[in-house]
Amino acid sequence: MQPHALSSGVVVVRYFDSKPKYLLLRAYDYWDFPKGMVDAGEEPVAAAIREVEEETGLTGLNFRWGHAFQETEPYGNKNKVARYYIAESKKGDAHLPVSAELGKPEHDEFRWMSYDEAKELLVPRVRAILDWARTIFTNKC
Repeated sequence: MQPHALSSGVVVVRYFDSKPKYLLLRAYDYWDFPKGMVDAGEEPVAAAIREVEEETGLTGLNFRWGHAFQETEPYGNKNKVARYYIAESKKGDAHLPVSAELGKPEHDEFRWMSYDEAKELLVPRVRAILDWARTIFTNKC
């Protein structure tokens, strides 16, 4: 069965003391990178940028590695796929803005994490995205 729902997000990285840290968001006990559904007629990369701003308040992302992306395996009864891009956030304070739809933030917590910290908390489907992003950093930095 071909997935019919696409969400799009960004592996947001920031360098602290020359070491990359990844921005992860927690909803209940599930950690992920900022992402959300692609609206009808919206380009996936535009949706990813929009979702980062809506969920973290961060703007001005630098897609210094281009618009290459990686998709997860299908999930949610095999009808959904998440596509992730990689971008650097050099400035701005991440926070959890209140969603107009929900009347509260979409997530319960955010953290900037090292690769090892993130790997411990992510489910295998999202851990594969972390590993892909790390490969990109290693090969292109």
